[in-house]
Amino acid sequence: MCGRYASTRSPEDLAGLFDVDRWEQQQAPAPTPNYNVAPTDDVWAVLEAVDRETGVVERQLRPLRWGLVPFWAKSPDTGAKMINARMETAHEKPAFRRAFVKRRCLLPADGFYEWRSVPASGSRKAYKQPYFITPEDGAVMALAGLYEIWRDPERDKDDPEAWWRTCTILTTEATDAAGRIHPRMPLAIAPADQASWLDPAHEDPDEVRELLTSPAGGHLDARPVSTAVNNVRNNGPQLLEPAEAPPE
Repeated sequence: MCGRYASTRSPEDLAGLFDVDRWEQQQAPAPTPNYNVAPTDDVWAVLEAVDRETGVVERQLRPLRWGLVPFWAKSPDTGAKMINARMETAHEKPAFRRAFVKRRCLLPADGFYEWRSVPASGSRKAYKQPYFITPEDGAVMALAGLYEIWRDPERDKDDPEAWWRTCTILTTEATDAAGRIHPRMPLAIAPADQASWLDPAHEDPDEVRELLTSPAGGHLDARPVSTAVNNVRNNGPQLLEPAEAPPE
């Protein structure tokens, strides 16, 4: 799975990196640099949608809440359980299949965290050792995401708080450095395929699945970092500092 990641670039930088036509603050406050992104956080996402006034498809940078709430859900509480969608089945699962063909997005990330269980030894208790996994070249990762729009039936449709915009991250079997730590990992979209991935008119599930690739083509670096990242309340660049590798 992918249960935590880092996304620290500014919206201005992301708008340039992803050729965004428009970025806007839909919620207050807008997402800030986050070294410990956790489920239910607001995150920056790149997506394409039709402008209601002009009818033109434009690329937007906007905040989404991590944890997808299907359009048919009775409550937004389901979102906390839907932070990931398996690449192998997302196109056919009721919670994700409409978004897979209609509402795809990119979630910019510096890297993601995974954990390895370290058994007890002597006086040391067993613990979870976090690793930060990032492209070897330090490039931004464009994680493959799906998003949905859910309306709160308890609120008037003209109330901005009636509309929830949420997302999930697609995952696959882990390879390379990530595979030595955890069996699953997030997927990424290569720069050459990002336009096709975001295009809402591209609706063939088989063709869409062909765009899904391992981050950085599998050229990843994994380094142990402080266990401080285990607590979602901790944040800041110190979380990315290399830590001593645990015993094998």
